[in-house]
Parts: sequence; C-alpha cells; structure tokens
Amino acid sequence: MNQSLSLLRRLLPLALVAVLPACSLAPTYKKPDVGPLPQAYAGQTSDGLWSPAHPADTADRGAWWSVYRDATLDRLEDQLDHANPSLAVALARYDAARAIVGELRSSEYPQLGVDANTSRNRQSNNRPLRGSNQPNEYSANTLGFGASYELDLWGRVRNEVAAGKAEAAAASGDLASVKLSLEAQLADLYIRLRGYDVQERILKDTLDAYQQGLDLTQRRFEGGIASGLDVARAKNQLSDAQAQVSEVEAQRALTEHAIASVVGVPASSFSLPLDNTPIVVPAIPLGVPSQLLERRPDIAAAERRVFAANAEIGVARAAFFPRLSLAAAFGWQDTGMGSLMSAGNRYWALGPDLAMTLFDGGLRRSKVAAAQANLDAAAGEYRGVVLGAFQQVEDNLTLLQQLGKEAHQEDDAASAARDSQTIATNRYREGAVNYLDVVTAQTAELQAERNAEQVRTRRLQASVDLIRALGGGWDTAQLPAADIAATGSTSRAR
Repeated sequence: MNQSLSLLRRLLPLALVAVLPACSLAPTYKKPDVGPLPQAYAGQTSDGLWSPAHPADTADRGAWWSVYRDATLDRLEDQLDHANPSLAVALARYDAARAIVGELRSSEYPQLGVDANTSRNRQSNNRPLRGSNQPNEYSANTLGFGASYELDLWGRVRNEVAAGKAEAAAASGDLASVKLSLEAQLADLYIRLRGYDVQERILKDTLDAYQQGLDLTQRRFEGGIASGLDVARAKNQLSDAQAQVSEVEAQRALTEHAIASVVGVPASSFSLPLDNTPIVVPAIPLGVPSQLLERRPDIAAAERRVFAANAEIGVARAAFFPRLSLAAAFGWQDTGMGSLMSAGNRYWALGPDLAMTLFDGGLRRSKVAAAQANLDAAAGEYRGVVLGAFQQVEDNLTLLQQLGKEAHQEDDAASAARDSQTIATNRYREGAVNYLDVVTAQTAELQAERNAEQVRTRRLQASVDLIRALGGGWDTAQLPAADIAATGSTSRAR
C-alpha cells in the first residue's frame, strides 16, 4: 500500500504536466505578403462591345459553364466529373493526403497492445550465470498488456498533425485546380468544335454559290461570251473551297476525339452532332482583385503549403528538447504449471521514459535550417502563383476587349465583302468585268466571313480562360475543415 502511494506521488507531477497546455515551437504563422492589391482590374473598362458585370460576386459558384446556355456542354461537363481519369488520379492523391493525416493524428493518442505467447524451451548447460538448480527444459507462458503515451511538451506531434492537415487542404486545392482546368479545357474544346460547325456551314453555303458561278461561266463559255480562262478560274475556286471544307471537317474530327478523351470515352465510340447555332459571349462578374485570393484553388493550395512548412519548423525545433513518454505494462507469466492468471503469476511496470540527443554533429540544426528554407521557398511559390493569377485575369480581360473591337471590325469587313461580291457578280452578268473580279470578290467575302467566325470563337475561348483565371465556381469555403488552433480560424468543410 505504501509503495503504491509513493508511486502515485512520483507520478502526480507528470500527470499535471500532461493536462497543462503544451507549448509550440513553430513560428507564429503569417500569410505571405504579396504587396498592395489594386482596387480594380486594369482591363475592367467598358467599350460598348464587351464589358464585365459589375456586381461583386453574383455568378453561380457551381456549374460556371451554364453561362453559355448550351445543354450539350452541360451534359459533357457532368460526364467529365464521373469519368475523367486525370480527375480520378487527383482525387486519389487527395484521399492519400487525408489518410496521412489519420496516421499523424494517431500519435496524439496512447498506444495500447497485447502480447501472448507460449513456448517450450531448453537452456544451454553452459549458459552464463546459470543456477545449479535450474531445469534443462521448461515451459513459458505469457499474457500481457502494454500502454505508452508521449507527452507532447514541445508541440512536435501537434505541429506534425497541423502540417499534415495543411497538406491535405493543399491536396484538396490541387484537386479543385485539376477539376477547374479540365472543365475549362472541355469548354474550350467544345467552343472550338462549334466554331468549326459554323465555318463548315459558311463553306458549304459558299460551295453552292461557287457551283452556281461555275455553271454560269460554262453557259457563257458555251455561248461564246466567256473565255476558257473564266471557266478555269471558277473550277479552281470551287475546288479550293472544297479542300477548305475537308480541312475543317478534319479539324472538327480531331477536336471531337479530344473531347472524348476528356470525358473518359474512347474516341471511336464518341460523336457529337453538327450544331452551327452561335454561342453568345457571356458577361462575367469580376468583383474586386482581392477576391481572387479566395477564388483560386491553386492560390489556396499554395498558401496551405506555406502553413505546412511553417509547422515543420516547429517539428524540427522540438528535436532539441527531450521526449517524455509514459509507459505501463501488466500481465501474467508462468512456466506452464498451474493457473496462468493466478495472483502469484502477475507482473506489472509503470514509469516515465526520458530521451534526449546530446550531440549529433549539427544534424538538428541543419534540419531547422532546411525547414526555414522550405518555408521561404513555399512563400516564394505562393507569391508567384498570386502574381501569375493576376496576370492571367488581366491578359484575358485585355484579350476580350481587343477581340471585341476586332469582331466589330471583321463584321464590317464581311458586310463590305458581301456587297462587293454582289456588285461584281451583277457586273459580270452584264459583261462589264471579267470573272477575275468575281473570283476576287468571292474569295474576299469567304475569308472575311471565316475571319469573323474565328474571332468570335476566340472571344468565347477567352471568356472561358477568364472564368478559369477567376477561379470558376470555386472558393475557399470548399477546403476541408482545418481546425488548427495556431491560425486562430477554421475553414468550412465541403
């Protein structure tokens, strides 16, 4: 009884240490400074051709591609979520990061174990220190229970867990980045395919006009009005337009194959019907530049990696201090005679364990320096991602505005080319000009109409890129809950 009381008195200070808040050797975390942010995007102006919507954040935070109002695109984007292999890889990596957090959190709890064994043994006749009355052969049976728990006095375990949670959050951001990239890639490919459909319709309409022109020149040639050179020019123009149709059909097929791969379907069993209905360029709510830091999953992932690197400094610093653990064991042991679990066969052990490295040749100091360097690198990468994000927004804003002007100019050019073609054809019928003037006017009209369609397609693709640069339908609320006390805040779970 006295021995038990004495043991309790010795362990009482350790118990008090266990319940007291432990310290953390990680530096106080501060999000890397990216410098002053502008009040508005430089390209956020209105020129009458394209202008962003001004409400700060009214866009749908989910299916952002719905702004294009295309049911086929909606269906393909939904199919991508379920079948794309790259997305499945990113999801598996996120699941692995979450599993690592579970591994790290296990160190926050006591480790419990059980040991049971039975054996028949023979000891050597010449075993050192063997007693004269010891048998040559004997049995040994053991049933024991053990427990151990490391007191995280310096925050090593907690910082490892904090870093693991931050890495898992970063993996979630990576998953969102991959998903957003694939969604934008699919939308870009689909818009390109629809652009080829419109170009094919323009070319086929032109083929009809060129065939009529060839028929006209042949009749005039047969009547002795036109020369054989006019007929040759008409045939050349028709054949060239037919070749352009073949090229557009080939490019459409390749784009269709790329869409199949993105949505996880073999190209040979995938097809999309022709649809030359123009897609309207949508207005996109930009908000203020500072919101970009909350909308971009790659920025969120980079920031979480800075936090993880900060926590790793605490892990490295904790190695300079002793590790204190509590261990306990209880069980029964006998030589195979009588009842194993009788009172006389029991054994137990209880006590603390203290371990500390006194000299390591600079190993721990080097690990702290490496952790600090990793923090500096992560902070630099974060700033780089932020600056790149602002560049992408400004690039696509500028591109949209300039393409808007270009589209207006190309529409004017196409209208003038149509008028020129009509005048040239009428004057040819009247015999006022030769067929070269008609060919020149028709070629100019076809080129102008194709240019106008190509610019419209590029505007749509630039709008997709702008939505992607703004983070699409994502925000930081979709990061998994972090519940890391050192930051003083938590994120909402998805």
